[in-house]
Amino acid sequence: MKVFKTKSVALAGTNYKEISKKAFALYNGIRRKTKRRPYVRSAYFKKDKIFLPLFWNHLREKSFRDRTRRLKFFHCAIELIEYSRHAPETIQTIERPFELLHRFAGETKEGKLFLVQIKQEKSTGEKWLTSVFPEN
Repeated sequence: MKVFKTKSVALAGTNYKEISKKAFALYNGIRRKTKRRPYVRSAYFKKDKIFLPLFWNHLREKSFRDRTRRLKFFHCAIELIEYSRHAPETIQTIERPFELLHRFAGETKEGKLFLVQIKQEKSTGEKWLTSVFPEN
């Protein structure tokens, strides 16, 4: 899998409160552009919409330490979705045959590796950002 190098850096901060303010400010900027579900357009999927609300629901299930670790890469993940044309690793699970999982690899400006996971429903073709996390 090819790694997309982003021009942005991971969000700076030491605790969840600092990082979540910056990440949510970025999300609010995206959210203001539409009256319905917030989305970004993906270069790889031929400018299809990638919807973002599922990511925030998934994030609420995690511990504060894990939320902080994942939110640091939110800005880089948005950039990766918008500009990356590298082919992702695509998986179809046995438990859920009606959806595909696309996993993109990215690298921040300072060289930290992270992964972005997008879920695609086969019947409707909708794509959802489900997860962002550092590669360890």
